[in-house]
Amino acid sequence: MLISTVFVVGSLAFILVVIFLKGFPALSLNMLIQTPRGGYYLGKEGGILNAILGSLVLGLGATLLALLISLPIVFYLNIYLAKSSKFAQLIRFFFDVLWGIPSIVYGAFGFTIMVFFGLRASLLAGTVTVALFILPIMSRAMDEVLKMVPFELKETSYALGSTRLETALKVILRQALPGILTAILVAFGRGISDAASVLFTASFTDSLPSSPFKPVATLPLAIFFQLATPFPEVQQRGYASAVVLTVIVLVISVVSRITSKRFTKHVVK
Repeated sequence: MLISTVFVVGSLAFILVVIFLKGFPALSLNMLIQTPRGGYYLGKEGGILNAILGSLVLGLGATLLALLISLPIVFYLNIYLAKSSKFAQLIRFFFDVLWGIPSIVYGAFGFTIMVFFGLRASLLAGTVTVALFILPIMSRAMDEVLKMVPFELKETSYALGSTRLETALKVILRQALPGILTAILVAFGRGISDAASVLFTASFTDSLPSSPFKPVATLPLAIFFQLATPFPEVQQRGYASAVVLTVIVLVISVVSRITSKRFTKHVVK
């Protein structure tokens, strides 16, 4: 256990040290508040504001869409179906399978749907694809949280005359809220940090996100394009972009911990 812990923590520390040492010197305020200008990927002036805003907008939209789909599913699994139900076990099995599918497959699936309906790469297409990608992650995380709600709370609520819907919204949701918020934030962080699922569906642009029907830039693709250039200065900017993305993910992780502790006081143990 100690060796495994040291390996995981050491790997994280090594990644962070490499990214910050290579990227922090190239990080500047202009890079954060400007959009790419002509020749930015050739070493000229500009920034990654378009990718930062694009990632946040796409990630928020995908997370909201995935939440609207996954929350009713997990309540159905834990309130309306018995724990030993084969149908519930089948649904959880499908979620586990979807969780293990590589993100590039989701991107290829989204691209196929776009071609079938004659759609172009856009913010909307990327949002839907990322939502499908994080849906099993969010659903399984919230499902495990709802499983830990004491069975006596449900029985007490039913005994007082509450319906299943009232029990789900007024009792179970309140008890599971810290874990649900954590699942949402983890899924959001996973969504904004993936490149493969948006490579074919959201495309890339130097402009700020202005319409759901136009292409949008994302930080993972901005990092990929900058590191793929033969110019050392641009490659260093790629590491700086990786620093920005890493900080965003770290902030999300910290916020998930804080919100979880804040709402834990309402939880019956």
